[in-house]
Order: sequence, then C-alpha cells, then structure tokens
Amino acid sequence: MTSPFSTSTEPAETGPILTVRGELDVATAPRLRTGIGDLVLAAGQLLVVDLAGVTFCDSSGISALIAARNAAEAAEASIALVAVPARLTRTFALTGLSDFFPTYATAEEAIRQRQGGR
Repeated sequence: MTSPFSTSTEPAETGPILTVRGELDVATAPRLRTGIGDLVLAAGQLLVVDLAGVTFCDSSGISALIAARNAAEAAEASIALVAVPARLTRTFALTGLSDFFPTYATAEEAIRQRQGGR
C-alpha cells in the first residue's frame, strides 16, 4: 500500500517548517520542488524539513531535498532535516550526504540549536 504524498507548511520564529508525508519519489519529487519554490525565505532564517511521515524516498526525493538546501542557501538561509527515517539516514551515510544536511530528532531541537541552545 502506498502512502499519499502531501506537504504542509507552518511558520516558526526562525522560519518555515515544511512537513513532508508519504512516498517521496520520481512521481512526487516535483511537487516537493514546487512547494519549496513557493516558500518565502529571508536571510538568516532556518528552513526545517520534517521527514517523520516519509515512508519511502528514492534518488528523485533526495534530489528534491538537495534542491531545498540550494534554495535555502540562495536565500542566505539554512536548512535542517528533522525526524529523518532510519533508511534515509542510512542512505545519507552511504552517499556522503550525512554531512551535507544537518539533522535533528525534532523541529524543536533544530530551532533550539539555531537559537543558540536557549
């Protein structure tokens, strides 16, 4: 059974939190790229991408996450991935992307780290 793909965005003090759910693959990655393109990021903000609900991610999905990082950098913002599923964490480690994406257990942890550990 496949999980329907969806995204939602909520504001946070440090920048948007983008929640991704379902299968992130060749069919849905373009929708994520569009959603990222619709975000308004300001210099110094943090884009948090919550992946807790991602049930599958292929190379197209990883490419869309790299595009999110590039969009954040272009806006002079930063990115943090949170609640990264174990399989995706392993893929990041095997491909050398684990150092490319800062990852945290929760959005709150990423935001707290961004704010200097307050």
